[in-house]
Amino acid sequence: MNEQDTTAVPSPSSSNNGSSATAQAELEQPKQVAEFVLTPATSAAGAKAAAEKKRSSRLSDDKRFKIFSGSANRPLTEEIGKFLGVPVGETRLQRFSDGETHFQLLENVRGVDVFLVQPTCHPVDQNLVELLIMMDALRRASAGRITVVVPYYGYARQDRKDRPRVAITSKLVADLLTTAGANRALFVDLHAAQIQGFFNIPVDHLFASPVLVGYFRDLKLPNLTVVSPDAGGVERARFFAKKLEVPLAIVDKRRTDINVTEVMNVIGEVRGRTCLILDDIVDTAGTLVKTADALLEQGAEKVYACASHAVLSGPAVERIANSGLEELVVTNTIPLSEAAQKVSKIKVLSIAGLLGRAIESIHMETSVSTLFN
Repeated sequence: MNEQDTTAVPSPSSSNNGSSATAQAELEQPKQVAEFVLTPATSAAGAKAAAEKKRSSRLSDDKRFKIFSGSANRPLTEEIGKFLGVPVGETRLQRFSDGETHFQLLENVRGVDVFLVQPTCHPVDQNLVELLIMMDALRRASAGRITVVVPYYGYARQDRKDRPRVAITSKLVADLLTTAGANRALFVDLHAAQIQGFFNIPVDHLFASPVLVGYFRDLKLPNLTVVSPDAGGVERARFFAKKLEVPLAIVDKRRTDINVTEVMNVIGEVRGRTCLILDDIVDTAGTLVKTADALLEQGAEKVYACASHAVLSGPAVERIANSGLEELVVTNTIPLSEAAQKVSKIKVLSIAGLLGRAIESIHMETSVSTLFN
């Protein structure tokens, strides 16, 4: 049995009252995802199949390799395990009636190279504490090495003091992960690459761009222009535009006064073109929808958007459904809510292969950077 037990149990203070445990709601299943490999498609299907079989056999027979999952995105971990040809480790995760988390490993990890997958998405604090508890259990069980795999790093946007008397929570989370027992960390599209410097352990930083680029290359959109929604995302958008061999445009946002609506100036030619807005996170989708509206007002024929992390909080789903966007393409670093799964404009691509290859490289002590050559 590889399923996590997420049964709620009475708190320690009320464990003698004889009340039966209540079942916690099952984890949400993400909408159907599509897998796009990092390397260009070739006619050597047999060679590819042989490589996959070799990978599966190599890791499935390796008793010093195990992968475990938290409750935040179990389906992604299952996909990674399937890609690598290994089962997800057996655990028991329970919630006490007072909200406390109890975690137990159900198999031996002594001396094992462990990979623990858990995005710190909504509910952020609960998933973060759960991750810390799982790492502590692994450390106390004498795991040989603990690599924490965080597809989405919550608190990444609190990476500096942008006003007086505020915390740099991103650094605090880095300290917590290290103190809890992480020997290595693996992330996907950190909001600020400098966050890697908050850690005193080795960090591997992956980019979802190869997966997203592959999708839009296959889509063959006519007269395509990649658009950065702000100045901070220009480097990411430039990489995307270079890979697709298309022009780049930038949206310059200016706020004329406090509480006054932003004025968006489009730098670059978008009239008569298909625009692709590129960002790392879609949260409330306010900026995304405004950017799409600005591009359409400037004469863009169609507007698509893509992002690595679909936070989609607050009114995001409704905004996207009612927007002028043709399609929003995201990855499965975060599982979609039930409401988001019903929106036909939202398409999900899987990064299980990307993470699986990185995990294999880390375990085999080979270069991770070769994934992007």
